[in-house]
Amino acid sequence: MKLTLGFSPCPNDTFIFDALIHQKIDTEDLEFDVVFADVEQLNRWALEAKLDVTKLSFSAFANCIPEYVLLDSGSAVGRNCGPLLIKKPSTILTSESEISIPGKQTTANLLLSIAYPEYCNKVEVLFSEIENKILSGNTDAGLIIHENRFTYQQKGLEKVKDLGMFWEKETALPLPLGGIVIRRGFSFQIQKKMERVLRRSIDYAFKNTESSLEFVMHHAQEMEKDVIDAHISLYVNRYSVSLGKQGREAIQLLLRKAGVNTNHPFFISS
Repeated sequence: MKLTLGFSPCPNDTFIFDALIHQKIDTEDLEFDVVFADVEQLNRWALEAKLDVTKLSFSAFANCIPEYVLLDSGSAVGRNCGPLLIKKPSTILTSESEISIPGKQTTANLLLSIAYPEYCNKVEVLFSEIENKILSGNTDAGLIIHENRFTYQQKGLEKVKDLGMFWEKETALPLPLGGIVIRRGFSFQIQKKMERVLRRSIDYAFKNTESSLEFVMHHAQEMEKDVIDAHISLYVNRYSVSLGKQGREAIQLLLRKAGVNTNHPFFISS
């Protein structure tokens, strides 16, 4: 059976999917048509139910639960891994300030809305361009995700707030950023097969860390290896293997804050 599969070229995604798409593991006769896209593009496609299996932000998942169900493996959930609101040291932010965000459907934007509901002047910018927008004076501040959290200080920018730490302080739970979902229309057997195969791919990646290096670096947009390693260690962890009780509680809480009725089943049944 062939499934369409979408994920980003970021190191955490290429790390966990390498063994799966290159058949370094038993895929139980599943085959994949792979599409690479920025996370916000994946979010938009998820709202259109375009792909069979896809990475998405949990904020976007809140708006497409009728079409998709969340896999227990593959999520980016953790501590000290949240988006950062940054600016130039000389900038004073007000409710009128323009904030560059990596997408309306991102979990980062949801967190910004929770922490700073008064910041309504937002503009969508590709996540990798946000630092440059601030430095050029074309925006007042920016919400950065992914590897940019490792580079903004080198460019003379400063942190206004770590929204991941804000979440953890408010909830005492890890921060859910994004996950892997599969169409609800597939049979339970296919859904669980995909879940098993993805967990197998992540286990393989952890046990054979050098195996995915070429694939990861090819898609990492000239990122330095130490930044790649830091990126992977930050976003791929025990919650990526299995959400567990705490990971599920964190996702349920975030979805409730996004206005979702969490009585609706959105995990695959055991």
